[in-house]
Amino acid sequence: MTFCTSPTDNLERKSETVGFVVEHTEAKIVDPTTGQVVPLGATGELMTRGYCVMLGYWDDEAKTQECITKSGWYKTGDLASMDAFSYCRIEGRIKDMIIRGGENVYPAEIEQFLHTHPKVKEAQVVGVVDARMGEEICACIKLIDGEECTAEEIKVYCKQHIAHFKIPRYVLFVTSYPLTVTGKIQKYELRKEAEQQLGLKKDK
Repeated sequence: MTFCTSPTDNLERKSETVGFVVEHTEAKIVDPTTGQVVPLGATGELMTRGYCVMLGYWDDEAKTQECITKSGWYKTGDLASMDAFSYCRIEGRIKDMIIRGGENVYPAEIEQFLHTHPKVKEAQVVGVVDARMGEEICACIKLIDGEECTAEEIKVYCKQHIAHFKIPRYVLFVTSYPLTVTGKIQKYELRKEAEQQLGLKKDK
């Protein structure tokens, strides 16, 4: 355990963060591409160090070197941000991060924004292959029952509120998402389905 909330914390901290860094542990947020610590409030990969971090993976030196640095920092794979009081917000998983033309784009941020659209019931954002940009943003949207919407309407809504490089190039309207047996959305499968539907990749 690296973070913990306090009984005296306000509702926002209890419901929107995983708490503050506990004693005898360390945590930092780094840029996933450079490894440099990011400013407070910025999103990056969460790394932790202390007695709570294992020495390594059992009988798997390669995995140990991949996830634990020589100085004992554990790469959690979580995208997170931290405030000046060390309260941490989990924003998503690093494997879901989209790198569009050198810009790191965090799907959870766009998803949260799309949920503010009055016609959107659920939104999932994935990166799809693009020859020029490396990846492009694709929003897979479930509409509220009985509502009708167009991709252009969604893009116009985005243009009024979020940075241009975060606006989805593609908008797909779906009725369901690929799920695991426990009901978790399989973003890897959703990405493949989106690429096939958009004609970006052919079935092998």
